[in-house]
Amino acid sequence: MSDLKVSIITTTYNDGENLKRIMQEILKQDYQNIEYIVVDGKSTDNTIEILEEYKPLFQGRMRYISEKDKGIYDALNKGIAMATGDLVGCCFDRFADKHVISDMVNIIKKEGTDGVHGDLYYMDGEKVVRYWKQGQGKIHKGWMPGHPTLYLKKSVYDTYGLYKTDYKISADYEYMIRILKDEKVKLSYIPRVLIMMSHGGTSTNSLGSYLEGLKEGHRALKENHIKFAWWIDIVRTLRVLLQFIRKS
Repeated sequence: MSDLKVSIITTTYNDGENLKRIMQEILKQDYQNIEYIVVDGKSTDNTIEILEEYKPLFQGRMRYISEKDKGIYDALNKGIAMATGDLVGCCFDRFADKHVISDMVNIIKKEGTDGVHGDLYYMDGEKVVRYWKQGQGKIHKGWMPGHPTLYLKKSVYDTYGLYKTDYKISADYEYMIRILKDEKVKLSYIPRVLIMMSHGGTSTNSLGSYLEGLKEGHRALKENHIKFAWWIDIVRTLRVLLQFIRKS
């Protein structure tokens, strides 16, 4: 485990310029043993040209596919299936600094855990609109890691399976419930901001999307046989509201 290979997955569709920015972020990381995987939903913009332009910069450490998919979670599943790394995560936004991946690897090696997560800024341009600082906790108490900061050993996916594609917004939450409910999967926590994420994604772009995500989250709790699901829904909502207050 002295030199863990890290697979970083980006899913994309007709978003070539943003993909270019993400690839620049990956290339800035000071950790070298990175495998970069791009899963493109058969874009019709300049995505493929950009991928071919950047591919040599990764010096053989980048692979991509371009084909139709059934949504972001289906695309993530494809990326996980392609991954050959010891540690797997995704990148859709900005790393807080060039040491994020190396810090993740170091703490997993030190603590002997199955994965790692940390804090998260939601950004509107350069303005912080929400500060996700959850620390450590338990799923049945309304806690959940920030998914963009969550990197898991490939063995976790081998044991627990992939994302459920019949969820449109909250498959990541369902997956975290599934792997963490019995407390057998152990996570390290890095108490600082690791990711700066654009506010306005699928689950945050409107009140309707948030409510739909909450509905799917309730379903995920029930399907995983978590007691007091409605109470957990309330606690999760309060935690989100506190994140907006905390940013100031």
